[in-house]
Amino acid sequence: MDTNELSGLIIGKAIEVHKALGPGLLESTYKECLYYELTALGLNVEKEKPLPIIYKDIKLDHGYRIDLLVENKIVIELKAVETFTDVHFAQVLTYLKVGDFKLGLLLNFNVLRLKDGIKRFIM
Repeated sequence: MDTNELSGLIIGKAIEVHKALGPGLLESTYKECLYYELTALGLNVEKEKPLPIIYKDIKLDHGYRIDLLVENKIVIELKAVETFTDVHFAQVLTYLKVGDFKLGLLLNFNVLRLKDGIKRFIM
């Protein structure tokens, strides 16, 4: 499955989770449900994937944690906020750059329709 097909599948499952739960819950709830849906499809999904930072010659294991990494290709960052900010965008772009990933999805579940809370990033 190519990256575009995979991202479409992920978005479809995120919409399914959002329709079932609605807005107003904690980010961790949506993360667990989306993780369940994606793994039920047989996809390789890593939750809270550590992303160490290399500074000069040292590896800092206290770097970042990707909410979900699907098939070692697509970074998913989940939010339950009123609106996205530049910091949210920068976070996803940093994950893509540091991890050398090509596609990221920023999903905000605190919206009436999830399609209004999706931002796609391509590197």
